[in-house]
Amino acid sequence: MTRAAPKPARGVLHAAQAPVQHTRTAPIAALAEVIEHFWSVTWDLREPINPQTLPHPSVHVLIEGKRHEVAGVSTRRFSRVLSGRGRVFGIKFRPAMFRALLGRSVASISNRVVPISDVFGRPGNALAKNIERATVPEAIEWAEAFFVTRAQIDSDAIVLRDLVERAAVERSWVKAEQLADASGLTLRTLQRRCREYVGVGPKWVLQRYRLHEANERLKANPSIELAGLALELGYVDQAHFVRDFRTVVGVTPGAYARRVAAS
Repeated sequence: MTRAAPKPARGVLHAAQAPVQHTRTAPIAALAEVIEHFWSVTWDLREPINPQTLPHPSVHVLIEGKRHEVAGVSTRRFSRVLSGRGRVFGIKFRPAMFRALLGRSVASISNRVVPISDVFGRPGNALAKNIERATVPEAIEWAEAFFVTRAQIDSDAIVLRDLVERAAVERSWVKAEQLADASGLTLRTLQRRCREYVGVGPKWVLQRYRLHEANERLKANPSIELAGLALELGYVDQAHFVRDFRTVVGVTPGAYARRVAAS
């Protein structure tokens, strides 16, 4: 079966090293409007490690052993200590496209993790148990069979999805008003719909994508001039950039660049 290549990973702050295996697989064409990719992380460790990533404006379904959960958009960086042996299988949904499956505002699960049965009932539990025992390719087949009959295309969700995904690559967008202009909505309407469908506001989306870009630029060139980078990312000055970066990443851009250079 032909599948598109998954998009390059972004937002990785402290990557897990071998013997940790990370796979990402794009969905079948029938689900490409709704699901970004399937992913799995498998580990067998003698010593614990702590990989960290910046979050995306996406909902995930997570299957890890007996834990079967739906994770809303997190506004904080993700940090998880891995130890011993284990596997997580995940389904990353495109921005705004989980609203129809959830049946209520996506903001209601932001910064929360809820049991899969709270969203999909007994069929969700059955799916999770099948995935729990399956290989990764089998897990993808189970997930696709489940969601292909449930995925719904909502015109308002598509507008928000495309807007948010465009914001990830549109470097000239630095203010929520620019997203509102591009969508043809008033700022207040955009803010309300963004929370309803995406789970966070447009200002958060822009800031997070700016920090994703900062992370990639610092990893590619740890000696990059920070004041110039701040201006390129739309910050009025370096101080605001440093504050945002430290709040989310936990260290200043300079400290992060030194850590990258030393690794």
